[in-house]
Amino acid sequence: MTDLSRRTLVKSAAVLAATAPLPSLARSAKTPRIGRYIAVPESGVHAFKGIRYGRAERFARPVAEPLEGPAITAAKFGPICPQRAMAGEPQSEDCLFLNVWTPEADPRAKRAVMVYFHGGAYTTGSVTDPLTHGAKLAADGDVVVVTVNHRLNALGYAWLGPFGARYADSGNLGQLDLILALQWVRDHIAAFGGDPARVMVFGQSGGGAKIATLMAMPAAKGLFHAAATMSGQQVQASGPAHAWARTQAFMAALKLAPGDVEGLRTMQIERLVEGLAATDPIMGGGVYFGPVLDMTNLPRHPFWPDAAPQSLGVPMILGNVREETRAFLDPRGPKLQGLSWENLAARIVPEIKIDLDPVWVVEQYRAHEPGWTPEQVYYAATTAGRSWPGQVIEADARAAAGAGSTWVYQLDRPSPTDPLRGAAHTDDIPYVFGTLDAPGSYSGTDDGARRLSGAMMRAFTGLAKTGRPGLAEWSPYRVPARATMVFGDTVRVENDPRRWQRELWARAPYVQPGV
Repeated sequence: MTDLSRRTLVKSAAVLAATAPLPSLARSAKTPRIGRYIAVPESGVHAFKGIRYGRAERFARPVAEPLEGPAITAAKFGPICPQRAMAGEPQSEDCLFLNVWTPEADPRAKRAVMVYFHGGAYTTGSVTDPLTHGAKLAADGDVVVVTVNHRLNALGYAWLGPFGARYADSGNLGQLDLILALQWVRDHIAAFGGDPARVMVFGQSGGGAKIATLMAMPAAKGLFHAAATMSGQQVQASGPAHAWARTQAFMAALKLAPGDVEGLRTMQIERLVEGLAATDPIMGGGVYFGPVLDMTNLPRHPFWPDAAPQSLGVPMILGNVREETRAFLDPRGPKLQGLSWENLAARIVPEIKIDLDPVWVVEQYRAHEPGWTPEQVYYAATTAGRSWPGQVIEADARAAAGAGSTWVYQLDRPSPTDPLRGAAHTDDIPYVFGTLDAPGSYSGTDDGARRLSGAMMRAFTGLAKTGRPGLAEWSPYRVPARATMVFGDTVRVENDPRRWQRELWARAPYVQPGV
């Protein structure tokens, strides 16, 4: 175990500086116009919000949108995809918009580009979230930041292939939107000061899963040169039979006949969104829509039975948070009320995706960690039995295939603003973006938060700029050592943290949950 001292962090910054492009051009005070879009100033950089990168009819492939046109001041985000969440945001099926923050809109600048895909599984979410505004990352990281909205839920992922060739792409339309956005970056980002030869994609939760899926999609090959996934993984896609069962359940909830695809295609969007409350016929809970193994756009599972060969040359960071499930299994909510050793096993069962005897699981946790409370075991087990194994599988698969440019992290720092939250799902977002004081952040703004944000930002921007994280002590991930950067009150490399939990949950197959 090695602590990164302040001297080491300074050294890491020096390494980054030495490997960065030539000194940047003087930043112009003039408000730039690129194509039809006029920038607005934001926190010392130029912001271009609401850039349309494409258009799409319902259940059809997207088509590119020209950059040129009548002048528009790019001061506000475009509408987000219709969904059951984020009711306060403008929503529209016409939602193919992206946003750019750049220190310098000059083609000579050639800064590394960081493209962010949002979380919310494949069903909800948006990059309009203040946590993911890109001005701070662009300014402090000296990079061009792009954030992308796209089609979600049934609009982006309902599998309608059995209805005929017209719908052959339907199960992966949301992914095709992201590919179109990356093509837009390839074709236009130089005008915004970015380097199209250094494009890194990064995403949290569902955004990470979308990236894992892109790594197995032939049309995405070559569109990005580094990747980082934050608590987001996609080991398997939805098989076509399961995807079809979900579509049928969705249509039944809308009171459509099983063959009435025309009704689905033409109904009011408000009614279609209501159908998203349908129960998933495979896994229970809300109906799951995600990428489909359609054998054309997605011809294989992303990380089963191995890592997709096309992705092995892409340098990649994979991360997780120590107590993911504290974000959605509320410590103050009903699922924790009255929790005891007597009912702990029964309460774990609905929250895990690996089929092990819960009584045996609790016994193992009590044997390994005799000082833990029922609540500590509950959150550790639900995290390790739900989503974390997917990240382990992906990292191990890359290691087995010889993808040496792989790095793994674990966020351990508990929230200083909410002691019951611990280190929970989404808590790494403000550290990477530098949005510590944004609404929705649990990081706090103390010295510890700022130090950790600086380290994580250097790590991510380093990967974008040079193909390796910007922390010199961060060892690549290989088996059996499984070197992991632990981001906590200290920043250190630790081999195989939570080893016994990893081995415990590896005794049964992992089932891909809705991310």
